[in-house]
Amino acid sequence: MKQIIAIGGGGFGRTIKDLKIEKYIKSHCTKPNPKICFIPTATGDDQGYIDNFYKAFDELGCKTSHINFFKRTIDLRSHILDQDIIYVGGGNTKSMLAVWKEWGLDLLLKEAYESGIMMSGVSAGAICWFEKGITDSWANNQATIDCLGFVQGICCPHYDEEPERIPYVRDILTNNKIDSCLAIEGYTALHLINDEPAFSVSFGDDKTNCYEVTFKNHEVMHNNIAKTVKVNL
Repeated sequence: MKQIIAIGGGGFGRTIKDLKIEKYIKSHCTKPNPKICFIPTATGDDQGYIDNFYKAFDELGCKTSHINFFKRTIDLRSHILDQDIIYVGGGNTKSMLAVWKEWGLDLLLKEAYESGIMMSGVSAGAICWFEKGITDSWANNQATIDCLGFVQGICCPHYDEEPERIPYVRDILTNNKIDSCLAIEGYTALHLINDEPAFSVSFGDDKTNCYEVTFKNHEVMHNNIAKTVKVNL
Protein backbone atom coordinates (compact mmCIF):
# COMPACT_ATOMS: atom_id res chain seq x y z
CA MET A 1 0.00 0.00 0.00
CA LYS A 2 1.24 3.48 -0.90
CA GLN A 3 0.57 6.36 1.50
CA ILE A 4 1.18 10.10 1.57
CA ILE A 5 0.21 12.29 4.54
CA ALA A 6 0.44 15.92 3.38
CA ILE A 7 0.11 18.48 6.19
CA GLY A 8 -1.13 21.99 5.42
CA GLY A 9 0.47 23.57 8.51
CA GLY A 10 1.23 22.72 12.12
CA GLY A 11 3.00 19.85 13.82
CA PHE A 12 6.30 19.63 15.68
CA GLY A 13 7.78 22.57 13.77
CA ARG A 14 5.43 24.82 15.78
CA THR A 15 4.88 22.88 19.00
CA ILE A 16 5.69 19.49 20.47
CA LYS A 17 2.89 19.77 23.02
CA ASP A 18 0.37 17.12 21.94
CA LEU A 19 1.89 15.49 18.81
CA LYS A 20 -1.54 14.69 17.35
CA ILE A 21 -0.55 14.51 13.71
CA GLU A 22 2.71 12.78 14.55
CA LYS A 23 0.76 10.09 16.41
CA TYR A 24 -1.58 9.79 13.42
CA ILE A 25 1.36 9.25 11.07
CA LYS A 26 2.86 6.59 13.31
CA SER A 27 -0.50 4.84 13.75
CA HIS A 28 -0.72 4.23 9.99
CA CYS A 29 2.53 2.33 9.89
CA THR A 30 2.26 -1.40 10.56
CA LYS A 31 5.35 -1.50 12.77
CA PRO A 32 5.17 -0.57 16.48
CA ASN A 33 8.56 1.21 16.40
CA PRO A 34 8.93 2.39 12.83
CA LYS A 35 12.06 3.87 11.32
CA ILE A 36 11.39 7.49 10.37
CA CYS A 37 13.77 9.77 8.52
CA PHE A 38 13.46 13.56 8.61
CA ILE A 39 14.54 15.58 5.56
CA PRO A 40 14.82 19.28 6.58
CA THR A 41 16.41 20.53 3.34
CA ALA A 42 13.85 23.30 2.81
CA THR A 43 15.14 25.16 5.90
CA GLY A 44 18.79 24.61 5.01
CA ASP A 45 18.87 21.83 7.61
CA ASP A 46 17.96 24.13 10.50
CA GLN A 47 19.26 22.60 13.74
CA GLY A 48 16.35 23.73 15.91
CA TYR A 49 13.91 22.08 13.51
CA ILE A 50 15.96 18.89 13.57
CA ASP A 51 16.02 18.93 17.38
CA ASN A 52 12.22 19.23 17.52
CA PHE A 53 11.86 16.29 15.14
CA TYR A 54 13.91 14.08 17.46
CA LYS A 55 12.03 15.26 20.55
CA ALA A 56 8.68 14.49 18.91
CA PHE A 57 9.29 11.12 17.34
CA ASP A 58 11.69 9.77 19.98
CA GLU A 59 8.87 10.35 22.48
CA LEU A 60 6.61 8.20 20.27
CA GLY A 61 9.08 5.32 20.26
CA CYS A 62 10.20 5.69 16.66
CA LYS A 63 13.69 4.90 15.37
CA THR A 64 14.71 8.36 14.22
CA SER A 65 17.27 9.73 11.79
CA HIS A 66 17.72 12.67 9.45
CA ILE A 67 19.53 13.56 6.24
CA ASN A 68 21.77 16.60 6.11
CA PHE A 69 22.84 18.01 2.74
CA PHE A 70 24.87 20.89 4.12
CA LYS A 71 27.42 18.78 5.97
CA ARG A 72 28.85 15.44 4.90
CA THR A 73 25.97 13.38 3.52
CA ILE A 74 25.31 9.71 4.24
CA ASP A 75 24.72 7.05 1.56
CA LEU A 76 21.25 8.05 0.46
CA ARG A 77 20.03 4.92 -1.28
CA SER A 78 20.72 2.45 1.51
CA HIS A 79 19.31 4.80 4.14
CA ILE A 80 16.13 5.87 2.34
CA LEU A 81 15.14 2.36 1.30
CA ASP A 82 15.64 1.10 4.88
CA GLN A 83 12.98 3.45 6.31
CA ASP A 84 9.32 2.91 7.12
CA ILE A 85 8.37 6.61 7.03
CA ILE A 86 9.87 9.68 5.37
CA TYR A 87 8.98 13.10 6.83
CA VAL A 88 9.85 16.23 4.84
CA GLY A 89 9.95 19.57 6.62
CA GLY A 90 8.68 22.95 5.50
CA GLY A 91 10.59 25.90 4.08
CA ASN A 92 11.71 26.90 0.59
CA THR A 93 10.25 24.35 -1.82
CA LYS A 94 12.12 25.50 -4.92
CA SER A 95 15.53 25.35 -3.25
CA MET A 96 14.71 22.00 -1.64
CA LEU A 97 13.78 20.39 -4.95
CA ALA A 98 16.91 21.75 -6.63
CA VAL A 99 19.15 20.19 -3.96
CA TRP A 100 17.29 16.89 -4.15
CA LYS A 101 17.63 16.71 -7.92
CA GLU A 102 21.35 17.41 -7.75
CA TRP A 103 21.79 14.50 -5.33
CA GLY A 104 19.31 12.17 -7.07
CA LEU A 105 17.07 12.06 -4.00
CA ASP A 106 13.97 12.72 -6.11
CA LEU A 107 14.42 9.38 -7.87
CA LEU A 108 15.20 7.53 -4.64
CA LEU A 109 12.07 8.89 -2.97
CA LYS A 110 9.98 7.73 -5.93
CA GLU A 111 11.46 4.24 -5.62
CA ALA A 112 10.77 4.27 -1.87
CA TYR A 113 7.18 5.41 -2.37
CA GLU A 114 6.48 2.72 -4.96
CA SER A 115 7.90 0.11 -2.58
CA GLY A 116 5.42 1.07 0.17
CA ILE A 117 7.47 3.42 2.34
CA MET A 118 5.13 6.10 3.72
CA MET A 119 5.75 9.68 2.59
CA SER A 120 4.73 12.59 4.82
CA GLY A 121 5.56 16.21 5.45
CA VAL A 122 4.35 19.73 6.06
CA SER A 123 4.10 22.76 3.77
CA ALA A 124 6.98 22.26 1.30
CA GLY A 125 6.93 18.67 2.52
CA ALA A 126 3.24 18.44 1.64
CA ILE A 127 3.21 19.91 -1.86
CA CYS A 128 6.40 18.21 -3.07
CA TRP A 129 4.61 14.90 -3.74
CA PHE A 130 2.14 16.41 -6.24
CA GLU A 131 2.57 17.34 -9.90
CA LYS A 132 2.66 21.01 -8.96
CA GLY A 133 2.59 23.06 -5.78
CA ILE A 134 1.78 26.61 -4.77
CA THR A 135 4.72 28.09 -2.90
CA ASP A 136 6.00 31.29 -1.34
CA SER A 137 9.62 30.41 -2.09
CA TRP A 138 10.01 33.93 -3.48
CA ALA A 139 9.88 36.78 -0.98
CA ASN A 140 7.26 38.92 -2.69
CA ASN A 141 4.86 36.60 -4.47
CA GLN A 142 3.16 33.23 -4.66
CA ALA A 143 4.04 30.93 -7.54
CA THR A 144 3.10 27.55 -8.98
CA ILE A 145 6.08 25.25 -9.53
CA ASP A 146 6.69 21.73 -10.79
CA CYS A 147 7.10 19.16 -8.02
CA LEU A 148 7.88 15.44 -7.88
CA GLY A 149 4.68 14.22 -9.52
CA PHE A 150 4.11 11.11 -7.41
CA VAL A 151 0.39 11.94 -7.44
CA GLN A 152 -1.75 14.05 -9.73
CA GLY A 153 -2.92 17.56 -8.98
CA ILE A 154 -1.85 20.99 -7.79
CA CYS A 155 -1.58 21.42 -4.03
CA CYS A 156 -1.75 24.55 -1.86
CA PRO A 157 -0.85 24.35 1.87
CA HIS A 158 -1.65 26.96 4.56
CA TYR A 159 -4.86 27.70 2.66
CA ASP A 160 -6.59 29.48 5.53
CA GLU A 161 -3.45 30.56 7.41
CA GLU A 162 -1.68 32.94 5.02
CA PRO A 163 -3.66 35.83 3.51
CA GLU A 164 -2.06 35.57 0.06
CA ARG A 165 -3.13 31.99 -0.54
CA ILE A 166 -6.87 32.25 -1.24
CA PRO A 167 -6.58 35.27 -3.58
CA TYR A 168 -3.77 33.60 -5.51
CA VAL A 169 -5.73 30.38 -6.00
CA ARG A 170 -8.78 32.39 -7.05
CA ASP A 171 -6.68 34.34 -9.57
CA ILE A 172 -5.12 31.34 -11.28
CA LEU A 173 -8.48 29.57 -11.42
CA THR A 174 -10.42 32.49 -12.84
CA ASN A 175 -7.69 33.19 -15.41
CA ASN A 176 -7.79 29.55 -16.57
CA LYS A 177 -4.20 28.87 -15.59
CA ILE A 178 -5.35 25.74 -13.73
CA ASP A 179 -8.57 23.69 -13.66
CA SER A 180 -8.56 22.83 -9.95
CA CYS A 181 -6.46 22.99 -6.80
CA LEU A 182 -6.18 20.74 -3.75
CA ALA A 183 -6.22 23.17 -0.82
CA ILE A 184 -5.12 22.03 2.65
CA GLU A 185 -5.89 24.24 5.64
CA GLY A 186 -3.64 24.67 8.65
CA TYR A 187 -3.75 21.93 11.28
CA THR A 188 -5.11 19.62 8.59
CA ALA A 189 -3.54 16.81 6.60
CA LEU A 190 -4.63 15.16 3.39
CA HIS A 191 -4.08 11.41 3.69
CA LEU A 192 -3.73 9.78 0.29
CA ILE A 193 -3.84 6.01 -0.11
CA ASN A 194 -2.71 4.42 -3.38
CA ASP A 195 -2.49 7.87 -5.01
CA GLU A 196 -6.06 8.90 -4.12
CA PRO A 197 -7.36 11.23 -1.38
CA ALA A 198 -8.78 9.08 1.42
CA PHE A 199 -9.04 11.22 4.58
CA SER A 200 -9.01 14.88 5.55
CA VAL A 201 -7.34 14.79 8.96
CA SER A 202 -8.13 17.71 11.29
CA PHE A 203 -5.83 17.93 14.31
CA GLY A 204 -6.24 21.50 15.60
CA ASP A 205 -8.69 23.04 18.05
CA ASP A 206 -10.99 24.20 15.26
CA LYS A 207 -12.60 22.20 12.50
CA THR A 208 -10.45 22.42 9.40
CA ASN A 209 -10.58 20.65 6.07
CA CYS A 210 -9.14 19.89 2.65
CA TYR A 211 -10.88 21.01 -0.53
CA GLU A 212 -10.86 20.66 -4.25
CA VAL A 213 -11.17 24.28 -5.36
CA THR A 214 -12.66 24.85 -8.83
CA PHE A 215 -14.16 27.69 -10.87
CA LYS A 216 -17.55 26.91 -12.38
CA ASN A 217 -20.39 29.12 -13.58
CA HIS A 218 -18.40 32.24 -12.63
CA GLU A 219 -18.06 31.06 -9.03
CA VAL A 220 -15.18 29.63 -7.01
CA MET A 221 -16.35 26.32 -5.53
CA HIS A 222 -14.94 24.47 -2.49
CA ASN A 223 -15.74 20.76 -2.42
CA ASN A 224 -14.66 18.35 0.30
CA ILE A 225 -12.33 15.83 -1.28
CA ALA A 226 -12.10 13.18 1.39
CA LYS A 227 -13.79 11.82 4.50
CA THR A 228 -13.04 14.14 7.45
CA VAL A 229 -11.36 12.62 10.49
CA LYS A 230 -10.90 14.57 13.73
CA VAL A 231 -7.76 13.49 15.57
CA ASN A 232 -8.05 13.33 19.36
CA LEU A 233 -5.10 11.12 20.18
